[in-house]
Amino acid sequence: MKPPIPDHAGDPVTYSRFWTGPNMLTVLRLLLVPVFAVLLLADGGVSTRVWAAIVFLVAAGTDVVDGEWARRSGRVTTFGKVADPIADKALTGVALVLLSYLGELPWWVTLVILIREFGVTALRFWVIRHGVIPASRGGKAKTLAQNFAILLFVLPIDIAWLRIAAMAVAVILTVITGLDYVVRALRLRSAGRNG
Repeated sequence: MKPPIPDHAGDPVTYSRFWTGPNMLTVLRLLLVPVFAVLLLADGGVSTRVWAAIVFLVAAGTDVVDGEWARRSGRVTTFGKVADPIADKALTGVALVLLSYLGELPWWVTLVILIREFGVTALRFWVIRHGVIPASRGGKAKTLAQNFAILLFVLPIDIAWLRIAAMAVAVILTVITGLDYVVRALRLRSAGRNG
Protein backbone atom coordinates (compact mmCIF):
# COMPACT_ATOMS: atom_id res chain seq x y z
CA MET A 1 0.00 0.00 0.00
CA LYS A 2 1.41 3.37 -1.03
CA PRO A 3 1.83 6.00 1.70
CA PRO A 4 -0.75 8.82 1.54
CA ILE A 5 0.16 12.09 -0.11
CA PRO A 6 0.71 14.70 2.62
CA ASP A 7 -2.03 17.32 2.91
CA HIS A 8 -0.10 20.57 2.62
CA ALA A 9 -2.87 22.47 4.37
CA GLY A 10 -1.23 21.14 7.50
CA ASP A 11 2.23 22.46 6.63
CA PRO A 12 3.63 24.82 9.27
CA VAL A 13 3.91 28.47 8.33
CA THR A 14 7.54 29.07 7.40
CA TYR A 15 7.44 32.63 6.15
CA SER A 16 5.71 35.71 7.57
CA ARG A 17 5.79 38.20 4.70
CA PHE A 18 2.74 38.64 2.50
CA TRP A 19 4.50 39.79 -0.68
CA THR A 20 5.88 36.49 -1.89
CA GLY A 21 5.84 35.06 -5.41
CA PRO A 22 3.50 32.18 -4.47
CA ASN A 23 1.09 34.55 -2.72
CA MET A 24 1.04 36.83 -5.75
CA LEU A 25 0.10 33.86 -7.94
CA THR A 26 -2.77 33.06 -5.59
CA VAL A 27 -3.91 36.70 -5.72
CA LEU A 28 -3.63 36.60 -9.52
CA ARG A 29 -5.90 33.55 -9.57
CA LEU A 30 -8.47 35.37 -7.45
CA LEU A 31 -8.29 38.44 -9.73
CA LEU A 32 -8.70 36.27 -12.84
CA VAL A 33 -12.00 34.83 -11.58
CA PRO A 34 -14.11 37.95 -12.39
CA VAL A 35 -12.22 38.40 -15.68
CA PHE A 36 -13.10 34.83 -16.61
CA ALA A 37 -16.73 35.40 -15.58
CA VAL A 38 -17.09 38.53 -17.75
CA LEU A 39 -15.58 36.77 -20.76
CA LEU A 40 -17.78 33.70 -20.30
CA LEU A 41 -20.93 35.79 -20.04
CA ALA A 42 -19.99 38.11 -22.90
CA ASP A 43 -21.87 37.37 -26.10
CA GLY A 44 -18.87 37.94 -28.32
CA GLY A 45 -18.86 34.67 -30.19
CA VAL A 46 -15.94 32.31 -30.63
CA SER A 47 -13.20 34.80 -29.77
CA THR A 48 -14.49 35.65 -26.28
CA ARG A 49 -14.97 31.95 -25.52
CA VAL A 50 -11.38 31.26 -26.53
CA TRP A 51 -10.19 34.09 -24.29
CA ALA A 52 -12.34 32.78 -21.43
CA ALA A 53 -10.74 29.36 -21.88
CA ILE A 54 -7.25 30.89 -21.89
CA VAL A 55 -7.95 32.84 -18.69
CA PHE A 56 -9.37 29.70 -17.04
CA LEU A 57 -6.33 27.68 -18.09
CA VAL A 58 -3.91 30.30 -16.76
CA ALA A 59 -5.81 30.57 -13.47
CA ALA A 60 -5.95 26.79 -13.04
CA GLY A 61 -2.25 26.61 -13.88
CA THR A 62 -1.34 29.00 -11.07
CA ASP A 63 -2.90 26.50 -8.65
CA VAL A 64 -0.32 23.92 -9.66
CA VAL A 65 2.58 26.34 -9.35
CA ASP A 66 1.91 28.46 -6.25
CA GLY A 67 1.76 25.72 -3.62
CA GLU A 68 4.76 23.83 -4.95
CA TRP A 69 6.75 27.06 -5.23
CA ALA A 70 5.88 28.03 -1.64
CA ARG A 71 6.95 24.64 -0.26
CA ARG A 72 10.18 24.39 -2.26
CA SER A 73 11.25 27.93 -1.39
CA GLY A 74 10.21 27.70 2.27
CA ARG A 75 7.64 30.45 1.85
CA VAL A 76 4.48 28.80 3.18
CA THR A 77 2.39 31.61 4.69
CA THR A 78 -0.86 31.79 6.60
CA PHE A 79 -2.36 33.86 3.78
CA GLY A 80 -1.37 31.25 1.21
CA LYS A 81 -2.83 28.38 3.22
CA VAL A 82 -6.15 30.21 3.59
CA ALA A 83 -6.39 31.95 0.21
CA ASP A 84 -5.26 29.04 -2.00
CA PRO A 85 -8.30 26.78 -1.41
CA ILE A 86 -10.61 29.81 -1.55
CA ALA A 87 -9.19 30.76 -4.95
CA ASP A 88 -9.55 27.18 -6.19
CA LYS A 89 -13.19 26.93 -5.14
CA ALA A 90 -13.97 30.41 -6.47
CA LEU A 91 -12.63 29.54 -9.92
CA THR A 92 -14.33 26.15 -10.14
CA GLY A 93 -17.55 27.36 -8.53
CA VAL A 94 -17.94 30.42 -10.76
CA ALA A 95 -17.23 28.34 -13.87
CA LEU A 96 -19.79 25.66 -12.99
CA VAL A 97 -22.50 28.09 -11.88
CA LEU A 98 -22.14 30.25 -14.99
CA LEU A 99 -22.12 27.25 -17.34
CA SER A 100 -25.35 26.06 -15.70
CA TYR A 101 -26.80 29.58 -15.84
CA LEU A 102 -26.04 29.66 -19.58
CA GLY A 103 -27.87 26.34 -19.96
CA GLU A 104 -24.76 24.46 -21.09
CA LEU A 105 -24.34 22.26 -18.01
CA PRO A 106 -27.11 20.61 -15.97
CA TRP A 107 -27.63 22.24 -12.58
CA TRP A 108 -27.45 18.88 -10.80
CA VAL A 109 -23.83 18.47 -11.94
CA THR A 110 -22.93 21.87 -10.51
CA LEU A 111 -24.72 21.09 -7.24
CA VAL A 112 -23.06 17.69 -6.81
CA ILE A 113 -19.58 19.16 -7.30
CA LEU A 114 -20.16 22.24 -5.14
CA ILE A 115 -21.75 20.26 -2.30
CA ARG A 116 -18.76 17.92 -2.32
CA GLU A 117 -16.21 20.74 -2.37
CA PHE A 118 -17.78 22.76 0.43
CA GLY A 119 -18.65 19.60 2.36
CA VAL A 120 -15.02 18.48 2.36
CA THR A 121 -13.94 21.93 3.52
CA ALA A 122 -16.42 21.71 6.40
CA LEU A 123 -15.12 18.23 7.27
CA ARG A 124 -11.56 19.53 7.43
CA PHE A 125 -12.58 22.04 10.07
CA TRP A 126 -14.62 19.38 11.90
CA VAL A 127 -11.61 17.09 12.40
CA ILE A 128 -8.82 19.68 12.59
CA ARG A 129 -8.41 19.13 16.37
CA HIS A 130 -7.66 15.47 15.74
CA GLY A 131 -5.26 15.89 12.83
CA VAL A 132 -5.01 16.60 9.11
CA ILE A 133 -6.39 14.12 6.60
CA PRO A 134 -3.77 13.42 3.91
CA ALA A 135 -4.79 14.28 0.36
CA SER A 136 -5.27 11.25 -1.85
CA ARG A 137 -4.17 10.60 -5.40
CA GLY A 138 -7.87 10.46 -6.21
CA GLY A 139 -8.26 14.03 -4.98
CA LYS A 140 -5.53 15.22 -7.31
CA ALA A 141 -7.10 13.28 -10.19
CA LYS A 142 -10.50 14.77 -9.31
CA THR A 143 -9.16 18.31 -9.56
CA LEU A 144 -7.49 17.60 -12.89
CA ALA A 145 -10.65 15.94 -14.24
CA GLN A 146 -12.84 18.85 -13.14
CA ASN A 147 -10.57 21.44 -14.72
CA PHE A 148 -10.30 19.49 -17.96
CA ALA A 149 -14.08 19.00 -18.18
CA ILE A 150 -14.79 22.67 -17.43
CA LEU A 151 -12.25 23.72 -20.06
CA LEU A 152 -14.02 21.56 -22.67
CA PHE A 153 -17.35 23.21 -21.83
CA VAL A 154 -15.85 26.68 -22.03
CA LEU A 155 -14.06 26.12 -25.35
CA PRO A 156 -16.15 26.80 -28.46
CA ILE A 157 -15.93 23.23 -29.74
CA ASP A 158 -18.79 21.04 -30.90
CA ILE A 159 -17.77 17.64 -29.56
CA ALA A 160 -20.66 16.90 -27.22
CA TRP A 161 -19.66 13.30 -26.48
CA LEU A 162 -16.20 14.36 -25.31
CA ARG A 163 -17.60 17.06 -23.03
CA ILE A 164 -20.15 14.67 -21.53
CA ALA A 165 -17.59 11.89 -21.05
CA ALA A 166 -15.08 14.24 -19.40
CA MET A 167 -17.70 15.70 -17.06
CA ALA A 168 -18.99 12.21 -16.21
CA VAL A 169 -15.48 11.18 -15.16
CA ALA A 170 -15.15 14.39 -13.12
CA VAL A 171 -18.47 13.81 -11.34
CA ILE A 172 -17.67 10.15 -10.58
CA LEU A 173 -14.25 11.07 -9.15
CA THR A 174 -15.85 13.93 -7.22
CA VAL A 175 -18.37 11.63 -5.54
CA ILE A 176 -15.92 8.77 -4.87
CA THR A 177 -13.24 11.01 -3.37
CA GLY A 178 -15.87 12.86 -1.36
CA LEU A 179 -17.14 9.62 0.19
CA ASP A 180 -13.56 8.53 0.84
CA TYR A 181 -12.91 11.80 2.63
CA VAL A 182 -16.02 11.30 4.82
CA VAL A 183 -14.86 7.80 5.82
CA ARG A 184 -11.34 9.01 6.62
CA ALA A 185 -12.68 12.00 8.58
CA LEU A 186 -14.90 9.73 10.70
CA ARG A 187 -11.98 7.37 11.37
CA LEU A 188 -9.69 10.23 12.34
CA ARG A 189 -12.28 11.74 14.67
CA SER A 190 -13.00 8.36 16.22
CA ALA A 191 -9.28 7.65 16.71
CA GLY A 192 -8.86 11.10 18.26
CA ARG A 193 -11.63 10.47 20.76
CA ASN A 194 -10.34 7.00 21.64
CA GLY A 195 -6.78 8.27 21.94
